This record gives sequence, structure tokens and C-alpha cells, in this order.
Amino acid sequence: MSDQAPETRTVADRIVERLAAHTDHLFGVGGANIEDLYDAVQRRADLTGIVAKHEFGAATMADGYARATGHLGVVAATSGGGALNLIAALGESFDSRIPVLALVGQPPTVLEGRGAFQDTSGGADRLDAEAVFGSVSRYCAKVVRPQDIDEELDRAITIALTGGPAVLLLPKNIQAAPASDSESTADDGPATASGAHAATLPDRATALLTGVPVGGSVVILAGPEIARADARAELAAAAAAWDATVLVTPDAKDAFPNRDPRFGGVTGVMGHPHAAALVAEAALCVLAGAPLSMTARAGLDDALAACPRVLHLGIEEPFVPIHARAAGDLAAGLAALAALGSVEHAVAQRASRVVPELTVPPASGPGVRYRAAVAALEAALEPGTDVVADAGNTGAAVVHHLRVPEDGRFLIALGMGGMGYSFGAGIGSALGRRRRTVVVAGDGAYFMHGNEIHTAVEYRAPVTFVVFNNNAHAMCVTREQVFYSGDYSFNRFRSTEIGAGVAAMFPELPAWTARTLADFENALDKSRDIPGPAFIELQCDPDEIPPFAPFLKESRP
Repeated sequence: MSDQAPETRTVADRIVERLAAHTDHLFGVGGANIEDLYDAVQRRADLTGIVAKHEFGAATMADGYARATGHLGVVAATSGGGALNLIAALGESFDSRIPVLALVGQPPTVLEGRGAFQDTSGGADRLDAEAVFGSVSRYCAKVVRPQDIDEELDRAITIALTGGPAVLLLPKNIQAAPASDSESTADDGPATASGAHAATLPDRATALLTGVPVGGSVVILAGPEIARADARAELAAAAAAWDATVLVTPDAKDAFPNRDPRFGGVTGVMGHPHAAALVAEAALCVLAGAPLSMTARAGLDDALAACPRVLHLGIEEPFVPIHARAAGDLAAGLAALAALGSVEHAVAQRASRVVPELTVPPASGPGVRYRAAVAALEAALEPGTDVVADAGNTGAAVVHHLRVPEDGRFLIALGMGGMGYSFGAGIGSALGRRRRTVVVAGDGAYFMHGNEIHTAVEYRAPVTFVVFNNNAHAMCVTREQVFYSGDYSFNRFRSTEIGAGVAAMFPELPAWTARTLADFENALDKSRDIPGPAFIELQCDPDEIPPFAPFLKESRP
């Protein structure tokens, strides 16, 4: 941070002042048309500017920061190709309703339509940035007058916090312009649910609940809105009041303690095989912040149809038929659900539950098996550790097998399912929560965006990167084998030594290559006390079938 204030406060200064009320980090990649914003950031002690290696990585850092902390994630990028590199990550934030604000630099307004470099003004034969970003945001606007910055920034932040992302396009001359003397009078965003709403439910929902017979089993199916609404405590209270079994969707594994006797496992394509029976046999199934996309509900359609009472709580419209809905504030809805619970449904103490797992075909190739690797990883995770999983076979194994540490967060990008998300998101999570975060990804994801490890090294982020290296896009290899002839492959790679390569690139980064389970356990043990980043390559089999229900159904004789 510079001790020297500018002679005149700029619009960029006004922006960072406002951001500091919502976040302590700004992630991005620099460039000519966003440098005024970074110049303003360095003048503030309460806002840390992070420069990533790629705009996708920066945007996933903002996304992971927002998911892990519940605060606004902010990403900044320059114009042109830098701006367009944000699109894939903002698409994930859009589909998963993550509160991210993107601040995108633009050429000076006086040069738009006059041959400006990276002109995206939408003029004749020019790309239209407002149209492009409008498709991956809840709100997008270009600020064309300095005096409009307060209103536009307040609107964008408010919309982002209600389920973003939001995008502001900031021409360079607007950022550098003097800020007006008037201060924004907008509040710091929407009020939290805690104590703000009465614990009531619509009459139809109440009638559904009061009709549950004594002794009838209750299932609560928790989705990602639990985390966004900060409603974990309300979910736990409702589960206790109804003695409910709690199932979670793959992207909501941290919504309910995984070691609680009431925890019933995961639903969907990476889920546990008994989930459908639990729902079908229930007298009541509550969908709590779970709209149930196909990834989350695979195998549950018939079970939900068989359940006589299906209640949905939350903001998003469900994708499945229901009998009653309480739209709106999820924490308040869960509090009302708990209030209607009966002691007749409650049980003093349940025995510990063993969640049955999918049975996968035996693997005979080289390397460590998924199940054993995840068990070793789980044993090494201390309470409060956060976990970020990437897409693919590795992610499926982690979702299915790993129990989230107590008080830990679990992040996975299942909206758009983009590979490489975990590297940036893990850094954002670690910097935001100031806790150890473990990233688990495949080698394909590493080759896409894994060199954000450099960002972790640069800022000493407490992240342990675990890369399952099977020298393949393994999920695509599995698809070739299961759904096609398997006589060819576009998705196998030549053998690589990722651990050795990372160690050579970053001599100060502790890095290990694990070829056996014992090697992996040793590396995990050694990485435990490292304050900054660490890297572990785990070699495994590209032909191992993961715990992914569609593959197992097709591979049965």
C-alpha cells in the first residue's frame, strides 16, 4: 500500500472504498484499461489486490472466495481478450448463483468507434461487451459518466449479493475521472435472514407437515442454497426436530455434518445407492434449497413420485413436481419447519450410520485406487480444513467417498462443470477463510489451469494441491469404453511427471510424487505442518471406473 494519496480522489478510489465494505480481496489480472483500479487498491490497507495468471483463474478465485466466506467475490480484468477470458468462470457463477462482481476495463469512451484497441462498444462491426456479459450475469451495465458510479455500483453489488454475478464495464477515462464530493447513501447490501423474518409457512405447506403420521420417516434433501443462505444451523435444528435423515446434493456436501448419525449421504450421479429408497419410503421429503438438476436428482424421479408429501423450501424453482412450496428466505423456512416438528418424531439418539457405497468394477492398472486414496486423504484432514474438488473421475470419487471435515467447507463447480475451477477457487477459499484448503483435481484439470499454483506461491496461500495423475482425461476415457467401442481413445496422454515438473518450476514449493498408497500417506503427513502451499502428485489408473452411477449402470453385464 502506498502512503501517498492522490491529489484528487478518482472514481477508481470511490469504487474500492465501496468494495471494502463487502470484501477484503480483489482478484484479477492487470492491463492498461484496469490499471487505475489497481492503482486505487494499493492505496487501501483493508483491500488486498491479487494478480492471477489467467482471468479464468482470477474469476474462480472470486467464486471460491464467495462460496467459502459468504461474502462478495470481486474480480477485475482489462478489456479485449482479458475480459473475454472471464466468460467461462462467470458462467459457472451464474448457474450456481454465486455473488461475484466483475469489474471490466474498457477503452476510453472518446476512442470507441474510432479504432480503439480492444473496442467492444457494440458499434459497427465491433463486439458488444454488454451483450456478451449480459448473458452470463444477473446485471450488466457500462458506466459512461463519473457521477453515475455510486448508483451503478450499489445496484450491481445488491444484485450480486442476491444471486450474482453482476458486471460493470468501466472505461479507462471514467476510472481516472475525479469522483464527486457526494457520498453514496446506499446501505451495505441486503439484510441477512437472521431475525428478519417471521418463522411462518404457507397454509398448504403447513397442512402438508401436520399431516405427517406419527412414526412416519422424514427425509430432508439439502442443496447448495443452504450455504448461500448461511442456513446450516437452521437445517440442523429442523433435522433434529423431525428426526430426519439428511441427504445432500453433490454440491452441498458441507450443508450438514457428514459424521452426524442423521447424515444419509449424497444424491445424484455421484451419490449413494440407498438414497432413492429413503425418499420413496418417507412420509415427508423436504427439498431444502435443492432445485434438483439432473446431476443432483438422477435416480430420484420415481422415488419422489412415490413420496406422498414433497415440500420445497427456498428461492429457486424446483425442477421436480412437488405438493407444496414455501418460496423465499430459506433460513426462515427451515426455522418454521423446525417449529412444527413434534417430539413424537424425535429420537433421543441414533446409532452411527454406515452409508452404503456404489460397487465399482475391480481395476488392474497401475497406481493407487480412488477409494484408498480418498480414505487416506480423509484421514489426513484436520477439522476446519476446506476441500475443493474439480470435475471428472477424481471429483466423482471425492464427492462419493470423502466425508467433509468438521467445520470445513466443500466446493465443487457443478453448474457448468468447467475443468480447472478448483485451482483458483481453492486459492480464493484459502485467502478468504485464512484456513488450510485442499484442492483435489485430475491431471487434465491441472494442464488447463493448474499453473495458478504460481499465484498460491506468490501470495503464500495455505493450499495443498493434490493432483490425481492418470495421464488422461479419464472421464472421457471411461465414456469411450462404456458408451462406445473402447477400441480407440482421443483422451489418453503421454506419461508426464507433474510432481517433478512443479518442483523444478517452483524450488521453494514442497512437492512430492506418490506412486503408492504409502507414498501418498507420507506426503500428506509431511505437508500437514507447511504454512504455505504444497503440491502432491498421485499416480493412478486411467481405466479405473469411478463411483459414477451412469457408468456403472452401463458397465453391468
